[in-house]
Amino acid sequence: MIKPRRLKSGDKIAIVSLSWGGLGDEALIHKYYIAKQRLERDFGLEVVTMPHSLKGSEFVSEHPELRAEDLMKAFEDKSIAGIFCAIGGDDTIRTLPYIDFDIIRSNPKIFMGYSDTTINHFMMYKAGLVSFYGPSIMCEFGEYVNMFEYTKSAIQNVLFQDTTNYSITSSPEWSSDFVSWEESNINISKKLQPDNHGYEILQGSGVVEGHLLGGCIDVFMMANGTEIWPTIDEWTDAILFIETSEDKPSPYFIKWTLRNLAAQGILKVIKGIIVGKPQGEVYYEEYKEAITQVVSQEEGLTNLPIFYNVNIGHAMPIGILPYGINTELNCENKTITLLDSATVK
Repeated sequence: MIKPRRLKSGDKIAIVSLSWGGLGDEALIHKYYIAKQRLERDFGLEVVTMPHSLKGSEFVSEHPELRAEDLMKAFEDKSIAGIFCAIGGDDTIRTLPYIDFDIIRSNPKIFMGYSDTTINHFMMYKAGLVSFYGPSIMCEFGEYVNMFEYTKSAIQNVLFQDTTNYSITSSPEWSSDFVSWEESNINISKKLQPDNHGYEILQGSGVVEGHLLGGCIDVFMMANGTEIWPTIDEWTDAILFIETSEDKPSPYFIKWTLRNLAAQGILKVIKGIIVGKPQGEVYYEEYKEAITQVVSQEEGLTNLPIFYNVNIGHAMPIGILPYGINTELNCENKTITLLDSATVK
């Protein structure tokens, strides 16, 4: 895998709207200005918006080719060090016909987002580029009042530093709050509460290693069967990470999707599974039952380590997972450790 250069103060970051275009809507543009100020003040980054990223949800929806054009231009622009996604959505897959994998491969740089951005991450993986499953502009960088400290720390540690032997720890706090995205609410912050679970080990023992590969499980069906869906060889010896969206898919959906992965032979060749905290802890116990039913009872993979309640994706707060980076799961110590650096100096 090609590793991008890590960020440093003064670097230029491009914002792209590759799925839903709400960042540019009149009622939501204030989220952009909050995020821009935070990126400049707290992280020392210079923010640029690609030509169509603030055109609004209707325009962005109608022009997947221009979304892809923004992404390609951001990669080609030598002055840009990183690309951050505005938010997810539900139709990033429509940009696939317009993606030039050679442009991505020839211009490695940090790319970050989550949710429907899973599609883009599979694009990056096909191009051979390490990318970062992490915060978006509207949700985390545009958080009202304060950004979660857990997330800020992850950004500094993963995007700005060498991650060799970096431990991805469990957040001691979490939030189930939803603050409506209205400018009148900009002074309302989400309340945190103690996380009494920490990492849960649903099954498995000992220590395993593998490269990180996965994303939002809701999105897998849109990538499956396309040129960006990882081959069985790419899944071999991987640590699969999955998380669920704000739509809170049913436990049945989780079972059906895992059964599909099993039918492809994927579950039998991976080294472990990381499962994100469900947003609001909805279906918290039910998801565990669905996952273990498929993996353990149906497939007989009783020794496959499964880490549960990890701060990724739609959880609050979230950290960052770098695709393709060799990672250790230690079931006895309940630790997740990046064994290699996700970036170069």
